[in-house]
Amino acid sequence: MKLGIIGLPNSGKTTVFNALTGSNLETSAVSSGKLEVHTAVVNVPDARVDKLSGMYTPKKTTYATVVYNDVAGVDKGIGNEGMSGQLRNALSNLDGLIHVIRVFEDNTVPHPYETIDPARDLEIVDSEFLLSDLITVERRLERLNEDLKKGKTGDKRAITEEIELLTRLKAHLETEKPLRDLDLTEHEMKPLRGYGLLSLKPVVIVLNFGEKSRNPAELISYPHKNSVLLGLQGKIEAEIAQLPAEDRVMFMEEYGISESGAARAIQASYELMHIMTFFTVGPDEVRAWSVDRGATAPEAAGAIHSDLQRGFIRAEVFTYDDLVTLGGTHEIKAKGKFRLEGKEYIVQDGDILNIRFNV
Repeated sequence: MKLGIIGLPNSGKTTVFNALTGSNLETSAVSSGKLEVHTAVVNVPDARVDKLSGMYTPKKTTYATVVYNDVAGVDKGIGNEGMSGQLRNALSNLDGLIHVIRVFEDNTVPHPYETIDPARDLEIVDSEFLLSDLITVERRLERLNEDLKKGKTGDKRAITEEIELLTRLKAHLETEKPLRDLDLTEHEMKPLRGYGLLSLKPVVIVLNFGEKSRNPAELISYPHKNSVLLGLQGKIEAEIAQLPAEDRVMFMEEYGISESGAARAIQASYELMHIMTFFTVGPDEVRAWSVDRGATAPEAAGAIHSDLQRGFIRAEVFTYDDLVTLGGTHEIKAKGKFRLEGKEYIVQDGDILNIRFNV
């Protein structure tokens, strides 16, 4: 899962990237003019992994991960002709977005529009993405209709369905609403995946505060689907991320931070992608695995190794909650909480699996 951190210039994108990833990239109020994408892999905080590791004392503990990309700043005008080149590729290949909105005041870091106005800044980037998507959809529609007239199409039924879908998308975009608001089926999503439609991607809106935080909902309203609104004291969180673990609690108490905003942002971005976690446990390794919600047992097995999916026979299943409540696998079996599930089983968040297979 790969998410891109975006925002207007000087919104604190790189600071937020440092806060989420523990990186120490240099931040600057002056853009180099080049597209630079910085990448880091981050563990998803999960108290369940910590608990399981304490119970099994394995040789290795592995968390689920998220990949964050610090992408160049976006601004007015990028959507006028439809995005192209490096920036379009960088954004199109992302599974979701972290949109950083500036709330902090800092005279040494000038705001590109002079004043602090979170609602305005959010609308600027959203509008550019909507325009870019509209241009993409219109161009694709024009090409498909021309091919139909010239008889160049292969599967006429599939092309007709795509034209109907794109016409629906175009009408929605013209209402100035993001495509993520549409309830699209998996069948409808399939032909759209290659288009890189930006307003279709899930988004976490991060209000980047200074030393004083507020309720983000008091500053902006974002009533759109597949989106999360939260606040982050970016500069402070970036400093915390550089501290040894034993010093972080004291630093957070000093600033009145009850829980890590960075951890909340990581968890929010992970959950927003409609991904869930199952576990494998044992003396060698306790590990969290990521699969799409609704994944079957064989698909979960494939997340571990393709051979397990190919030779899948059964899945031994019990839940994290039952394990913690009852204290061990012996007690789970004694209480009838241990199950054997077949190929049709839909894996649930928090399941602990052992795959029986034969290749």
